Amino acid sequence: MYALVDCNNFYASCERVFQPHLVGKPIVILSNNDGCIISRSDEAKALGIAMGAPEFKVRQELRDKNIQVFSSNYPLYGDMSHRVMKILEGFTPHVEPYSIDEAFMNFDGVPVTDFHDYGLQMKSRIMRWLSIPVSVGFAETKALSKVANKIARKFPERTKGVYIIDTEEKRIKALKWTKIEDVWGIGFRLTKKMKLRNIHTAYDFTLPQHEAYIKSTMGVVGLRLKYELEGQSVLGLEEPKDKKNIAITRSFAGNITTLDAMKERVSTFATVCAEKLRKQNSCCQGVILYLRKDKYKVDRQRYNFYRMETLPYASNSSITISNLAIKMLKEVFEEGEIYKKAGVIVTNIIPESQKQFHLFEEENPKHLKLMQIMDDYYKKTGERKIKLANQDLTRTWTMKQEHLSKKYTTEFREILTIKCQ
Repeated sequence: MYALVDCNNFYASCERVFQPHLVGKPIVILSNNDGCIISRSDEAKALGIAMGAPEFKVRQELRDKNIQVFSSNYPLYGDMSHRVMKILEGFTPHVEPYSIDEAFMNFDGVPVTDFHDYGLQMKSRIMRWLSIPVSVGFAETKALSKVANKIARKFPERTKGVYIIDTEEKRIKALKWTKIEDVWGIGFRLTKKMKLRNIHTAYDFTLPQHEAYIKSTMGVVGLRLKYELEGQSVLGLEEPKDKKNIAITRSFAGNITTLDAMKERVSTFATVCAEKLRKQNSCCQGVILYLRKDKYKVDRQRYNFYRMETLPYASNSSITISNLAIKMLKEVFEEGEIYKKAGVIVTNIIPESQKQFHLFEEENPKHLKLMQIMDDYYKKTGERKIKLANQDLTRTWTMKQEHLSKKYTTEFREILTIKCQ
């Protein structure tokens, strides 16, 4: 038996944990640089606030409807997500985090006599320990557990937030209820193609006459999804894997037109990439620089620019990767042009234990000790205070965050204060 546990309105729920007076009030969360709406509470959805709406276009509507607005607080959300996953591991050792607010679970070898009661225990423990509401869907396959979770979320009064697809009758009824656009792995473009073939529900997707079309359109991935919806488990839990590429890209809070300002941003992105490499005990052999101009203010049609170079030796040193990224930047940057976004991507990643040493050229061995000190300090304090000289010493991400809440669980100076009288 599989389960999918999904945190309800996760970003909004995280804000409510430390500001309980917002429970029941409409909330929206904004993307990087307070650009557009990326999360809404149920109350905000009921007021007609659209997902993805640019903040500046709905600013007056948000004020008129007294909707609370928050900037994305990723350190808080990431920490709360980690705590949810740790609680789930207390119910089964087989947990696969699927996203920041979702996790698949497998119960092979776990003696469970009543899955509905087990799901209620999960909900109760997460709510009691973290005050995060969740929905739980159980089924024989991962794809069906996604469907079961949608039902649990849609009908909380009838299901108590837990639903189990454990009979053929329930499976067929659930698939007929599920629209094709709500099926796991069916995106906007596939939805249009499916509807042209009269595939409007998940049940239509499983009909035998559509198998050849699904295979030709989606390949083996589509067939696996079809089998999963039919009740055949072909997708197991995936083991955590090291990333093949690591990318740090950000839009700027304002325009950047000078090389010095861009060097600071690129250096910061490169050092964070290197930090992530060291965290997974890896090194990279290739570095990609990405720049994006303001597409509305360029004379030419092209506004995205990439440059890639290979390191002479595999590295995870912030200094080495930053130096190479800045070298590429000097080659492609055009002074006076308006830039809106930049990024650094490290690729050709290999395990640190497989790093081959170069006969004639090698990295300064002092880098290793320095990187260890930087990582230890960050792990201990949660702050990137030890930086390269060309970085901004006050902030890692220079973003517009006018509605940012406190980092209650990751920043000691912002820990929740309770006044007892």
